[in-house]
Amino acid sequence: MTDTAPADVTGMEWATRRGMGSLAEKMGMEFTEFTVDRCVATMPVEGNTQPVGLLHGGAYVVLGESLGSMAANLHAGPGRLAVGVDINATHTRSATSGIVTGVCTPIHLGRSMTVHEIVVTDDQGRRCSTVRITNMIRDLPQE
Repeated sequence: MTDTAPADVTGMEWATRRGMGSLAEKMGMEFTEFTVDRCVATMPVEGNTQPVGLLHGGAYVVLGESLGSMAANLHAGPGRLAVGVDINATHTRSATSGIVTGVCTPIHLGRSMTVHEIVVTDDQGRRCSTVRITNMIRDLPQE
């Protein structure tokens, strides 16, 4: 499996081929847009809640990390791998039904580090969580 997008495919094609991973699949995440400048995914609230019926705070973070790490790997390019080194989230509203949407945009796209902000909103477009992730970019070992 190649973690970085070859030059001849779009970001969305690469992301679809690669997939988000088994945790993201279990949580019901789906890509709707995927470029270096903007990545979007949705996730259902149902099945990802705390015992009191609110979307679990960790679910917001998983959505954010999935988007931010995938975006960083797309930016990294062939022969390179981005890995998360820091993540934080501020939850400002609770989703209780429907879907949430994560929109990931770059704050910094460097050669060795990326920083992305992921804004997660509910069905009414209200911000529920803001996630920031930093990824370190490394060269893959030569085979």
